[in-house]
Amino acid sequence: MTKAEQLQTVAILVPGDFNDHAVDRINRTFRRVRIERADPALVTDEMRSDVRGIASFAGINAAMMDALPNLELIASFGVGYDSVDVGHAAAKNIMVTNTPDVLTEEVADTAIGLLINTIRDLPRAETWLRDGSWVRKGNYPLSRLTLRGRSVGIFGMGRIGQAIARRLEAFGLPVAYHNRRRVEGLSYHYHATLKGLAEAVDTLISVAPGGASTEKAVNAEILSALGANGVFVNIGRGSTVDEAALAAALANGTIAAAGLDVFADEPNVPKALLDAPNASLLPHVGSASDHTRRAMADLCVDNLVSWFTERRPLTPVPETAHVKARN
Repeated sequence: MTKAEQLQTVAILVPGDFNDHAVDRINRTFRRVRIERADPALVTDEMRSDVRGIASFAGINAAMMDALPNLELIASFGVGYDSVDVGHAAAKNIMVTNTPDVLTEEVADTAIGLLINTIRDLPRAETWLRDGSWVRKGNYPLSRLTLRGRSVGIFGMGRIGQAIARRLEAFGLPVAYHNRRRVEGLSYHYHATLKGLAEAVDTLISVAPGGASTEKAVNAEILSALGANGVFVNIGRGSTVDEAALAAALANGTIAAAGLDVFADEPNVPKALLDAPNASLLPHVGSASDHTRRAMADLCVDNLVSWFTERRPLTPVPETAHVKARN
């Protein structure tokens, strides 16, 4: 039996909706098993026996892993994987992969676009033109804020954070950052605490991953430290922000404006943020171009192919990097 024929016998579970290109490749390469959502109650005896891999946008929890005793690999679509219980996966000798690098530049572009939209009020300026206000009322009001003279702090100096920093340098803006630890080889000023970073800059861009260690890390104290001229942009995870505190900070002038691409309970956005005139909001589109999503889909499926042919992953997450393929 050839490798291609062997792969056709491998059952890959795809819960819910998934990227069309990835589904097409899985259909051509593996035996795809579809399920409405990642719910252990929906796992059949046949799935329990046959499924060896999962390809998924959605979270995979411990109960779902336990429902599939022959599960070897979870191929998570996206760079963030906080919705996968990687600790449980590691304990169960299940490999978890994600799709880093291929979306870095796209998300960094989005971050800069969102920053400019937030500071210069461009979406509302376009509405002013489109709804006829330019004709009826004259020129759009001058923007209160500007990018000129700003200093930027990045919360989460990983691949995407560094790509954003390179773009900010081209704008002539000084950059500092906060991470769990200092990144070797970077000349940007490092702050050991998020509060210290917020106190030192007037523009804070969060690229931090989700998880317990970053839950509501951007809170009332951090926003107060950012100050009345402060601008906050989030393209990381919504869970890293205390959204009630952010809405209050926008309403009472604790900070000047915010640009958000991610939210704690997507697609549900708090009304207080929707109503905030000084907030620019996007529906989690950081990597959402055909080009980048296709590249992410390919890497997601390539991890499955590599695992079930070469018995190694291409992009394992750190928590499961030690996991070895079963015989």
